[in-house]
Amino acid sequence: MAAEQVEFELVSPEKLLLSETVEMVVVPGADGDFGVLPRHAPLISSLRTGVISVYRQNRREISERIFVDGGFAEVTPERCTVLAEQAVPVGEIDRGAVEQQLRNAREDLSDAASEAERKSVERRISRYEGMLQALQEA
Repeated sequence: MAAEQVEFELVSPEKLLLSETVEMVVVPGADGDFGVLPRHAPLISSLRTGVISVYRQNRREISERIFVDGGFAEVTPERCTVLAEQAVPVGEIDRGAVEQQLRNAREDLSDAASEAERKSVERRISRYEGMLQALQEA
């Protein structure tokens, strides 16, 4: 590993999405976005719905953007590992499908029969709104 790079791994329940050496990664932590560079202080953070930005060659240009929803990140001075409940490259998000899923979820919210069902639907709505936000920022 080069002295000015950090190992980055992004894992979802379905697969290993990324495992490579990068210059920097910006992660949507529960308390706000945080950037990870070599020699970062160790930390563990839960993730909020948002986008991970990967910088491979230039800290001023985003190389890749990946939407994540839930999970956590572990950072050491040499590595950043993200275990995401859901992760999809922003370029692979189908706006039309997400908009339809959002409409369906909003309809489901009005039909929710219990508090648990309502919270589950609200979580889905938050995910779909986050995906649409990620597409707007692209």
